[in-house]
Amino acid sequence: MAGEQLAYHELVVRSLRSAGRDIHLVLDPLRLAASVPQAWALLGRMRPAAVFTTGGYLGIPLVLAARARGIPSLLWEGNVIAGRATAAVGRYATRVAVSFPPTVAAFPGRSFVSGTPVRSFAGIDRERARASFGVQPDDRLMLVFGGSQAVARITSALSAGIEGLLGDWRILHLTGEAGLPAAQSLADRLPEAIHDRYQAVPFLTDRMAEALVAADLVLGRAGSSTCAEVCSVGVASVLVPYPYAGAHQRANAAWLADQGAAIVIPDEELDSSRLLAVLSRLRDDTRRGELADAARRLGRPDAAVEIARQLLAMADGSPLPLEPAP
Repeated sequence: MAGEQLAYHELVVRSLRSAGRDIHLVLDPLRLAASVPQAWALLGRMRPAAVFTTGGYLGIPLVLAARARGIPSLLWEGNVIAGRATAAVGRYATRVAVSFPPTVAAFPGRSFVSGTPVRSFAGIDRERARASFGVQPDDRLMLVFGGSQAVARITSALSAGIEGLLGDWRILHLTGEAGLPAAQSLADRLPEAIHDRYQAVPFLTDRMAEALVAADLVLGRAGSSTCAEVCSVGVASVLVPYPYAGAHQRANAAWLADQGAAIVIPDEELDSSRLLAVLSRLRDDTRRGELADAARRLGRPDAAVEIARQLLAMADGSPLPLEPAP
């Protein structure tokens, strides 16, 4: 019902956010062990028809408890390479939805390609969206963003060649709060004649879908959601994978590049000269169109619907909408 709040239940297991050598090295296994009967009791009280999880360390006790109670569970994995904890959860989950076809091999016999749930782009008119951002008909709009991580490297690479870039591109730069001062400093030194061709904002919130539809090119990181959204929209992209966190983004970006749907610049190789060279080639409408068409072929804008259909079928025992991938 509209306005109804969902109950929140907390297990004693905690998220593993660091690998420090402290008391938690002893306590975390104990918390994990204690969370399994806690989850078992919780599921006994709630009696859900099915369980959905995005995996990770916190999903282990829940899926183990669901398996013990005979409750079907569905795990979603968003990256090409599943994390260790998510891979462990996947061994006990009833079904596994994955975003990228190569991930199917990690969960043989029980997985299917759903894609990554993304925001809706339905009903957004491209020309109106472009006009709302001040984009002229003959402009090329480059949308720059970097997810939840500060993107100092991307800002630095833009900074050194910004005046040349603005001759070819109108740039909409999403910086986050932490990155805004550096981007604003960059904007302040631009000549008046091109000043309005660079716009830096911390967030777009409810206008992000319009920005993606309006863009001719996306420059950013390679998280699961970014990869899914550029494909759902069908827009060319230059991806600079975040090099840490298990290098998941490197694998995501590499798969898109292998399909001809993106150009990848490794984080350690990103500088002004490399970026300018890549963006110079992408002034060509035909080359960008090839990347955009390849991305569009990979898009799965109905991923959330597919996952929901699977979960509902599991909950009521209906035939599954999709057969398990081999």
